[in-house]
Amino acid sequence: MKLYGSYTSPFVRHCRIALLETGIDAEFIETDQANSATKSPTKRVPFLEDTTLNLTDSSSILKYLRELAGQTFLKSVTELDQFCLVNTALDSTVNLFFLERDGVDIKQVEYAKRQAARIETSLAELNELSLPKQPPYNDVHLRLACYLAWGLLRKRITLIPYKNLLAFLEGMNSYSPFTSTQPPSQ
Repeated sequence: MKLYGSYTSPFVRHCRIALLETGIDAEFIETDQANSATKSPTKRVPFLEDTTLNLTDSSSILKYLRELAGQTFLKSVTELDQFCLVNTALDSTVNLFFLERDGVDIKQVEYAKRQAARIETSLAELNELSLPKQPPYNDVHLRLACYLAWGLLRKRITLIPYKNLLAFLEGMNSYSPFTSTQPPSQ
């Protein structure tokens, strides 16, 4: 089994955490945008190869890994909805990051303004969740922690108004699978 990705991607980090938690042996292959554009139809990371199975989205990869280990990926429609909420905020934040990196003045573009508003309302909603300060963590918690850590690393979000999210992330920072997958210092 081979997992392709980058060390900084929050989507890849979540998959790497799932590999650690499940104990599934997989080779991690660091890849860049050019390589992912040729090896994955989505032209992004992560993607996974396991014999004849090729998965091109972190959600399907996580479901596959959890089920391979006899675990459940998301236990309820409520967990699925929370996972999707995190993904919405994460996708919007990633979009703005890349637009700005490509020279777009995101404060002048209506689409970007809507994305920024979506991020803030999603963070406010996520801040209202009942979040654990210690394990066990489910995939909603792991995805949220990967998002928050990435957003802070890239200076895309602040957690100052979101005390619950900040306390949650502080607790995650003592969870070995989370800390051992931390991106290298930039």
